[in-house]
Amino acid sequence: MKMKQLTQLVSLVLLAAPLLTANRAACADPVKVRLATLAPKGSSYAKHLQAMGDLWRQAPGGGVALTIYPDGTMGSEADMVRRMRLGQLQAALVTTTGLTEIEPGVAGLQTMPKVYRNLEEVDYIGGKLQPMLEKRMEAKGFVVLFWSDTGFVRFFTKNPVLTPDDLRKTKLFVSANRAPELEAYRSVGVSPVPLEVADILPGLQTGLIDAVCVPPSFALAIQLDAAAPHMLDMNWAPLVGAFIINKKTWDAFSPAVQETLRKSAQDAGKLIKADGRRENVESVEALRKRGLKIHPLTPETDAEWIQTVEKAWPKIRGNVVPADIYDAVLSELKTFRAAKEGAAK
Repeated sequence: MKMKQLTQLVSLVLLAAPLLTANRAACADPVKVRLATLAPKGSSYAKHLQAMGDLWRQAPGGGVALTIYPDGTMGSEADMVRRMRLGQLQAALVTTTGLTEIEPGVAGLQTMPKVYRNLEEVDYIGGKLQPMLEKRMEAKGFVVLFWSDTGFVRFFTKNPVLTPDDLRKTKLFVSANRAPELEAYRSVGVSPVPLEVADILPGLQTGLIDAVCVPPSFALAIQLDAAAPHMLDMNWAPLVGAFIINKKTWDAFSPAVQETLRKSAQDAGKLIKADGRRENVESVEALRKRGLKIHPLTPETDAEWIQTVEKAWPKIRGNVVPADIYDAVLSELKTFRAAKEGAAK
């Protein structure tokens, strides 16, 4: 081969190398990520996660194949976190019940009954505390890709519950593995029964429990009203959650892939939050039409509930919610409310 021809061949090989590398990358098998959640199959939560997964497949470097396990098929949220630690799962959409298995401070976003007056306050405290909580969780091996909530939970009961005394006569569902929460309820005379979420309906049907505190949207989804036909129209606490991925999996992605995954996850999170809050409100009316008896909260009974919760605060602070987080929530809310009142004058 003549020198000129050899030079041309070498030049062609050098020019083709980047294209061959790019083609290999484009044809690479996608990274597999298994995600678990209690969210029902076909719910808006699952649909938004699936749409997010479609975008993940288009990520650089061959994409990411997201497999979603809904309906609690991977067990309780504690089980999901344990599976993530073992590498059997890489991601999960979980509520505070699962998140506190990793970082107890997350409880301050939810497990402070009658502290949050409205969703505006929920958003405000989230904006203040979530960045710090994310750092704590990352130090423990989990990356938060988005936070969300589904609005406030309410008491659904077999018999009317209007006052704290009424609640003391019930057997109240509380998520399993929440010993501090059980203690807080017992401190004010309530009888909590620890169960998994999947056991709520069977528990009501068998008489093991006769009261639950869940979002109306969840109550509608499992037709809870058939077994618990009464609801107290009181904002007890927000139901907060987050989409997490284990840090080992996350750190294996290039910055370009991380950017793609994070953006699509955050976009999905905004939709999940908006739909969750809207569905929670709409579910109350849908349940009313099905025959649910909705009991309004009067100023007098509201005062009774607040007084009862205040008695439980010593058990909540430092036990259910870490003291530093508990104090931060109350301090930030005081500042926020003072600013709102000042602006209203």
